[in-house]
Amino acid sequence: MMKRSPQSWYQRQMFDPGLMGWLVNPFFLARRELMRHLKPLLGQLNGEVLDVGCGRKPYEALVAADTYVGLDFDSPVTRELAAADVYYAGGKFPLNDTRFDGVLCTQVLEHVFTPHEFLEEIARVLKPEGVLVLTVPFVWDEHEQPHDFGRYSSFGLKSLLEQHGFDLISQNKSGAGGRTLAQMTVGYWYKVTRSQSRIWNASVQVLGLSCLTLIGWMLSSCLPADPDLFLDNIVFARKRK
Repeated sequence: MMKRSPQSWYQRQMFDPGLMGWLVNPFFLARRELMRHLKPLLGQLNGEVLDVGCGRKPYEALVAADTYVGLDFDSPVTRELAAADVYYAGGKFPLNDTRFDGVLCTQVLEHVFTPHEFLEEIARVLKPEGVLVLTVPFVWDEHEQPHDFGRYSSFGLKSLLEQHGFDLISQNKSGAGGRTLAQMTVGYWYKVTRSQSRIWNASVQVLGLSCLTLIGWMLSSCLPADPDLFLDNIVFARKRK
């Protein structure tokens, strides 16, 4: 049975927004689209599962794993979160070969300066025919500076995974077309209006950004489709024998 951790309504809207999440989450369109594609794949992770770059382990409650292990880069920020089970300093994961049935790695690869080494480690700790759920941005502004190192087209990501012993089972693009344009517009105004005042930021969100989000959400379905302009890659892959 999937575990459920207690969260406030606000926390849920920031991570997995419902229909009213546009009121409080300036990244409503991106998060809603990402979760729409991601949730069916999380159910494919079972047995012993490794969450690489786990942060607060927000996906643990959505994964039906017997054992769920969080791995994160060792830093003051991740130590303060106190959520990871294992920390590493870059390079080799401090985990045994072919230990895991599945690996989850979401919105992490763009922050890795050595992607070949990183994916080699993911392949190493996976059992033969183990599965990988991986997400990574395509159209997005620089974030978590200065640790933002790359963007991946669908073709580049497929090639990279195949080089490291993976076969793609499925590959999806979130928010393709109008929703990408709408989210980029809201994201722009979110960034340029931010201040040190929580009251100001909350007012801008409720009175301005939420309206932009709602309008963009409605108008995006009227725009011509463009499958080549999208927010995130969502990949489900299997390690070769």
